[in-house]
Amino acid sequence: MRNWLLPEYIEDILPAEALAIEAKRRRIMDWLLVHGYQLVGPPLLEYVESLLSGSGGDTNLRMFKVVDQLSGRMMGLRADMTPQAARIDAHLLNRNGVTRLCYAGSVLHTVPSGLTRTREPLQIGAELYGHAGLESDLEIQRLMLQSLAIAGIEKIHLDLGHVAVFRGLVKGAGIPGGLETELFGALQAKDVSALGDLCVGLDKRVDKNARQALMLLPELYGDRKVLARARKFLPDYPEIQTALDELEAVAAELEPLVDTMAFDLADLRGYQYHSGMVFAAYAKGCPNAVALGGRYDEIGKAFGRARPATGFSMDLRELSGLVKPDPYPKGILAPYKRNDKALEKEIEQLRNEGQIVVMELPGHESDQDAPDCDRQLVMRQGIWRIEKI
Repeated sequence: MRNWLLPEYIEDILPAEALAIEAKRRRIMDWLLVHGYQLVGPPLLEYVESLLSGSGGDTNLRMFKVVDQLSGRMMGLRADMTPQAARIDAHLLNRNGVTRLCYAGSVLHTVPSGLTRTREPLQIGAELYGHAGLESDLEIQRLMLQSLAIAGIEKIHLDLGHVAVFRGLVKGAGIPGGLETELFGALQAKDVSALGDLCVGLDKRVDKNARQALMLLPELYGDRKVLARARKFLPDYPEIQTALDELEAVAAELEPLVDTMAFDLADLRGYQYHSGMVFAAYAKGCPNAVALGGRYDEIGKAFGRARPATGFSMDLRELSGLVKPDPYPKGILAPYKRNDKALEKEIEQLRNEGQIVVMELPGHESDQDAPDCDRQLVMRQGIWRIEKI
């Protein structure tokens, strides 16, 4: 086997794309910073228990694990930065008021989450802690949509859901925990047949309306008519009515920012840790969601302090693949002249202006192949001038 081959779904990023990704990262990060989101840099490697706290069982399957040679404990390479941000908020910053954090860095997955996805996403995101109201959900979702626009993603489709609809049904109908897990699995897999079998087997004491509502959930996907249908056919439980009110209010605010919008009341992604509204953004040419997020008020509990929280994240590498990168910018070729102060001053000024200046090295002055430069510095009448090559 050739030593230079990379593992499956792991790849190098070449100059033009790498520069495009970095430009997107800078612009998005600058946008988050001016909204008050403070940058944090969690470690790539932590003890497994910390990385799994409050994140759900699927994270355990996605995480690479190694043994720490110093302590003998199991360590994990992060598969998601959200739990790390929650740990920083709950355990290190320990603030009482609202905290806004942002981050950008590589995460690693044991298997790709889609056929076209890498196992080394470059995750960028923002998290808001300490506020339980709808205003923080709106702030995070606006930032997500604006960040996608900054990254060059057009015609965004937004899916909105709310895990409180399913939880309200489970609570109102008095469904036991074991059966709740089975119902969740059937809904998550969109397995209507299995869902029907489970509903038929529900205890007779369970409200008939709740049974019908559970069977209806997979059909509650579409435009605003979905909310009206849900109000008509779902039980009048307080949790469900509040969830529908919140979805309606957020949709009215965000509609101008997206091309299309839909509601999915059976979306239970991240059900183990999400506690409220969930959302996913899609773009033309990509079968996967290009950005995900939601409310997860209990995740900080594992770190000693449960705090209201909502946030979003996206993969910059995937976003870059949806937008054709500009060609790598060409530079200016400068001759090598040792101790030429005038030349050094000219080069410094050009670089301060943001120009790329590439210095020739001794022995390569006659090289004809200079693909990275389309101009050169030449001396004309005692003045350094820029001319086309």
